[in-house]
Amino acid sequence: MPTSFGSRLQKGFEKYGQLCVGIDPHASLLAEWALDDSVEGLRSFAFTVLDAAVGRVAVIKPQVSFFERHGSKGFEVLEQLAQRAAESDIQVIMDAKRGDIGSTMDGYFDAWLGKTAPFLCDALTLSPYLGFDSLQTVMSESLERGKGLFVLAATSNPEGKQIQRARSGENTVAAQIYSSLEAANKISADAHATVGSFGAVVGATLNLSAFGLGSIQSDTNQLTAILAPGFGAQGAELSDVADLFGASSNRVLASVSRSVLAGGSGQLAAAIDSAKAELAAGLKHD
Repeated sequence: MPTSFGSRLQKGFEKYGQLCVGIDPHASLLAEWALDDSVEGLRSFAFTVLDAAVGRVAVIKPQVSFFERHGSKGFEVLEQLAQRAAESDIQVIMDAKRGDIGSTMDGYFDAWLGKTAPFLCDALTLSPYLGFDSLQTVMSESLERGKGLFVLAATSNPEGKQIQRARSGENTVAAQIYSSLEAANKISADAHATVGSFGAVVGATLNLSAFGLGSIQSDTNQLTAILAPGFGAQGAELSDVADLFGASSNRVLASVSRSVLAGGSGQLAAAIDSAKAELAAGLKHD
């Protein structure tokens, strides 16, 4: 059995801290970097961010859509980026938000997490909104491969709350997803682990109690890692991570993108270091 993703993530936290750098090469950001909105510009941007992140942070998170928009050549860049990242100790979460049923979901697993996956990565983001049970096979196979999953639970887009805050019985949909992940981690996590291999995507700008997720702030015995977008340009402050997530702040993977990327390649390393320092100060506040 390979080393679990949860164990690798925990070691990454201990070595590099809990900052995640998103690689989001959308057209406007390429323009800010004085790069063409082309495959060549995409490659230059993505590899520059990777090189700055390696040795500084534990995790990068390429946003797959911004590679996909360039077609097969964009996917080729993503493959190359993944291969280069695999030669370092950085962990890669592919932000693809896949989610389907049956053989279609098996195909997504083969593409991203399988033995012959063209896109090498450590974890993948998934949508559970075809039913959480539709992810069971992928969850089982991911454990066997030492891979991780981050499942959308509570997102910061305004449209999400209609579904995520809806109640089924006593709990919200978001709370049911989170509790299902927590139950899976309790069963599968390594002994003495502080994080399991199955994480939840929870926006940093949300009122957690409104989504039925108040236990995140108070329960010290949980194992579910939290991938938290929303820091930086979207408004949440890294220095407030302990106030936002309370007892779970030591399991938060704080994702930043534009706030460290907007200054261009010349300021990238310093921007990442500054974000790391701000996050570390916020965690010490806990």
